[in-house]
Amino acid sequence: MRHIINPQQTQLFDPFDSVLTEKTRKRLLDGWQGAFRHVILELMPVDAIGGHLSSTMGRPSKEIYSIAGLLLIKEFRNWTKEEALEAYCFHMDIQYALNLEPVAHDLGMRTLERYIELAKKDGASKTTMGEITVKLIDLLDIKIDQQRLDSTHIFSDMANFGRTRLMGVAIKRFLTQVIRSDKDDYNSLEESLRNRYAPGVNQLFADTKKDSQSRRLLRQQVAEDMHFIVQHFCGNEKHNNKDTYKAVERIFYEQCEVHEDKITIKKKTGGNVMQNPSDAEATYDGHKGPGYQVQLSETCNADNEVQLITSAIAQTAVESDSNAVEKVLEDLKSNDLVPDEMVVDTGYTGDENVQLASKQGIDLVGPVPGCSTEEEGHLNIDDFNIDEKSEKVICCPAGHEPQSSEHNSDTGKTKTVMSESTCSQCEFRKQCPVKKTRGGYQLDHTAKDRRLAARRKEQVTEVFRDRYKIRGGIEGTNSGLKRKTGLGRLRVRGRPAVNHAIYLKIAGWNIMRASVCAKMREIVWERAMKTAFSLNFVFFRMKIAAKSAFVDMCGRLLSHRRELEKHSKLSIAA
Repeated sequence: MRHIINPQQTQLFDPFDSVLTEKTRKRLLDGWQGAFRHVILELMPVDAIGGHLSSTMGRPSKEIYSIAGLLLIKEFRNWTKEEALEAYCFHMDIQYALNLEPVAHDLGMRTLERYIELAKKDGASKTTMGEITVKLIDLLDIKIDQQRLDSTHIFSDMANFGRTRLMGVAIKRFLTQVIRSDKDDYNSLEESLRNRYAPGVNQLFADTKKDSQSRRLLRQQVAEDMHFIVQHFCGNEKHNNKDTYKAVERIFYEQCEVHEDKITIKKKTGGNVMQNPSDAEATYDGHKGPGYQVQLSETCNADNEVQLITSAIAQTAVESDSNAVEKVLEDLKSNDLVPDEMVVDTGYTGDENVQLASKQGIDLVGPVPGCSTEEEGHLNIDDFNIDEKSEKVICCPAGHEPQSSEHNSDTGKTKTVMSESTCSQCEFRKQCPVKKTRGGYQLDHTAKDRRLAARRKEQVTEVFRDRYKIRGGIEGTNSGLKRKTGLGRLRVRGRPAVNHAIYLKIAGWNIMRASVCAKMREIVWERAMKTAFSLNFVFFRMKIAAKSAFVDMCGRLLSHRRELEKHSKLSIAA
């Protein structure tokens, strides 16, 4: 049965009044705990989690706002499950953040794991991150007109296997399940094959020599074993529906080829292949290794007191940055956080992405991908006067009109022919991109060539350098996320769990960044007076006022006593 307590519900007496001093209360309100309790807790996905629980049947659940909040705090504080349980039961600051009374609370490991599984369903973590981000941006008046975009690599909690070990572990896992479900099928296999994969996963192939020839022969043997298993069990419905069999089959066709019954190992497989049977959706990045990545968009307006992450798109490691712009813009649009300017690195600035962003009124700022072959002082297509609508050349950099300039709408190319007599005598002949042909001088270009040339010319200017230098700040954000929230290496594996952790860690990063703002502290104190402290907060203020009045009264009495002593001394002297 669902048990929900609205965090905005006022209390007649504050349960923390008897256990907090003035200084400790101030520290809570000024820290992330205060921001979490009075701003964030009400945004927790209680409907998504509570929707899996009965509203009338069964024992009351744990208070769902506090449990959902604990799952969020667990991720951005990078706690283990045991640490999360301890904090929920005994840590007073966490109990304050979760709107729990400062007493011992009971929470079992199985209960926590159950709520984690419920929270991973229905994409609740990404929705929560979006709602928290929008709320914080609105409260703190964060300007979103300028943003920067980058990706960062993430390792899940899985072992990093070489190709031979990957195939061997997949076979070992499958054969282990065959033993458990049908020993007769297992015993029907050749004894040499069974003995090869009998050792534990950590001891597989431990007796193989380390020289290159021995390793090559071992890899070939494992590939042939894998092919035999795929063929032997492909028609056995008792085994071929198991995930372990599907992993063996997938890894074999990703790593090996069959030519006329001869098994060969592929020289290159690309990055979109399984890296570990325990995390089937993790892929490989040639520079950073196996795992996942996340595309991050962050505000970067200099007027903001802090910069917050506005969008996060979790991906596998193999996905290219060049394909991420459209997804990021769609995500920003869904939360009404679309910027006027997006600063990115070379991986995002293909002409297609620049045009896509331009159609949505966004200026995508970044270096042009690819190396330019032009030498310094040479002219390019951007130096020609071209009608952007028709793509026809009006005149060359020297002001000469062409003999003809025809645009082919099917190929997208424009063919421009210049007069031989004009070009042969032109002072810019050596710098000009026009090429000599049999019929004269000719220049071919496309609209894309013209736009790229214009951008290459712009990126060497001081104005572009000033606009682009702000992009480097997101590298610090990537580093901070990994250092403070553990985003670099997660405690989980499998895409649902990985995505859940990524989005909650990024939401927590925004909370911690927002909590240092002076404006956020003002909001927290104001809400604290209106909600959780209502009447008791008045008493708290009355104590301070009474203490001040008492000190003032003591001062006045001391002053009056000194006046009396002064007059008594004068009367004795007289």
